Amino acid sequence: MTALEERFGTMVFSDHMMKKYLPSDVYKQLNRTIKEGEPLALDVANAVAHAMKEWALERGATHYAHWFQPLSCITSEKHDGFLEPVGDGTAIAKFSGKELVQGEPDASSFPNGGLRATFEARGYTAWDPTSPAFIKDEVLCIPTAFCSYTGEALDKKTPLLRSMAAVDAQAKRVLALFGKHPRSVTPTIGNEQEYFLIPEDAYAKRQDLIMCGRTLFGAPPCKGQELEEHYFGAIRPTVNAFMKELDDALWAIGIPAKTKHNEVAPAQHELAPVFANANVAVDQNLLIMEEMRLLASHHGLVCLQHEKPFEGINGSGKHNNWSLATENANLLDPGDTPEDNVQFLVFLACVIEAVDDYQDLLRMSVATCGNDHRLGANEAPPAIISIFLGDQLQEIVDRIIAGEHAAHATQSLIDFGVDVLPTLDRDATDRNRTSPFAFTGNKFEFRMPGSAVNVSDANMVLDAAVAKSLKSFADAMEEVPADEFASAALAYIKQTLTDHQRILFGGDGYSEEWHQEAARRGLANLPTTADALPCFVAPKNLALFEEMGVLSETEARSRYEVKLEKYCKRMNIEANTMERMARRTYLPQVSAYANKVAKGIAIVTEVAPDVPMEDERGELATLAEGVHEIYVSLEALSKAHSDAESLGDFQERANAYAHDVTPAMEALRAAVDAMEPIVARDYWPVPTYDDMLFYC
Repeated sequence: MTALEERFGTMVFSDHMMKKYLPSDVYKQLNRTIKEGEPLALDVANAVAHAMKEWALERGATHYAHWFQPLSCITSEKHDGFLEPVGDGTAIAKFSGKELVQGEPDASSFPNGGLRATFEARGYTAWDPTSPAFIKDEVLCIPTAFCSYTGEALDKKTPLLRSMAAVDAQAKRVLALFGKHPRSVTPTIGNEQEYFLIPEDAYAKRQDLIMCGRTLFGAPPCKGQELEEHYFGAIRPTVNAFMKELDDALWAIGIPAKTKHNEVAPAQHELAPVFANANVAVDQNLLIMEEMRLLASHHGLVCLQHEKPFEGINGSGKHNNWSLATENANLLDPGDTPEDNVQFLVFLACVIEAVDDYQDLLRMSVATCGNDHRLGANEAPPAIISIFLGDQLQEIVDRIIAGEHAAHATQSLIDFGVDVLPTLDRDATDRNRTSPFAFTGNKFEFRMPGSAVNVSDANMVLDAAVAKSLKSFADAMEEVPADEFASAALAYIKQTLTDHQRILFGGDGYSEEWHQEAARRGLANLPTTADALPCFVAPKNLALFEEMGVLSETEARSRYEVKLEKYCKRMNIEANTMERMARRTYLPQVSAYANKVAKGIAIVTEVAPDVPMEDERGELATLAEGVHEIYVSLEALSKAHSDAESLGDFQERANAYAHDVTPAMEALRAAVDAMEPIVARDYWPVPTYDDMLFYC
């Protein structure tokens, strides 16, 4: 094994480590729990806890923590020491099976959507053995689910695991019709994490970045991304040093960080790991985000994971590459002749049906006030859900709908016309940057999730919706005689594709023509979070969650309340920050510069009355008009903000923030930004886009 290979997984209690530290009978029982869902006996839990403790102590751990994902969209952990005094001035290291399996955080101190009152504090964390424990900062972190005293899920992990179980059960029913009986069917995902790195000293001078994660003000830089020179460009040394440290930290905790590069916007970058099952992949993505934020400061940088930290250039997403896999096959791999692969076409048709039937719910799953600024421009998909299949697969679907036999696809080659260069296989699909949900060879890329979110919600919805469609197919086909199955399956595929072809679109998702066409097709257009969130509790969507065993109605409604409240609170913070910065940061400096110009005009006029000063007077007039416009816009925002906060119903408040406060914020921003190119550099009170995006 090379030195590079030896660096991987040193701080994760992986399957390899379990084999090494656990007795063989205990390892086998634990493996059955992980892979087959068998209950975990207490004696097995005790043996696992002892082995995990010994492994962790050998690697310098001093504490353990149940690591979980509350509805606040961050990760949480409470550290407990291994050491316990024994009464004679010494101590021993203890860690029991009960401490491994169950913890007790305060359930009323996290967002719960009314499920727990302040005085009803008790909640539980429960060990998730399917996601390996790891050591972080001398703490043994144990991935766990989090529920209330009365059993409702209060986290992101539990519904995701339920949705994975649903799609596993229904996909195995479908595969059984094809004579296949895999041990499991698992949703797999690979999340491409985009982010910005800016200088720490510039960040410290921007109240908007500190409070909101994005710039509420800022004129366009002199140079943006129009030269198309940053994407895949040479990585600047400070960023490269950060990326190297990040790789080492992630590899140590078993995260297979694979690809890193400059993204399209200046100061923007991306990291992508190797695919993993959805549960593990989500855990890993949250750790990636945390390590990025923590390690950036080692290099004098700040990592921004907001979806749109800078106006006018690319925002940051977290493209969610989703597929279904058995232990030895990818169920979304079309093969060489997808038109003859009935099994593939069944799964394809079910995904298309699921996305069409629950397009509103998918849009809701990625709705945040940050993502509202990103969607619809600068390579981010629009808020209208559609599916891009690519020319080859779209032609096959069209022929099936038309009742025609699809001609066999021929493999296309790319010849560079230079003998020394190889001939390349052409992929069956191109990439469509404006498509929210695109087929990319053997998976679907859901491009709508923003960079800051926990993608559990998006994958929970996708899994549940696909499970529902697979169930419908299995229900219809299980009583069909074997000799009629193939023709019946093809007829079902044809009908499903015909019924749901409105969701298929391969053109420019930004165009006004598409927005008009989407409306004619009856597709949902939910441009803001306030518009999208009610979809969570629409009757058909509550029925989906209930039928698939993913969320009870009580759990779904609590999440709707949490998301609404969070949206309103974040918008309130942004409006407060904007008003305060306009009054205390920008107005005094713009006014001070106007006074300087006025004094200059007065002095020159007094000394040399005949010197022409029209240009200076014009500049002064522009500054005075700008100050007036800032005051007018500030008062309009203050009123809209006050009116929104006075509304008692959170949905009404969210609507007011989306449709009244946001336009007022945009008007105030425009008024302040118009002054930036005019006011002298030494008068402008904050680092500009030029300062933050173009550093050495």
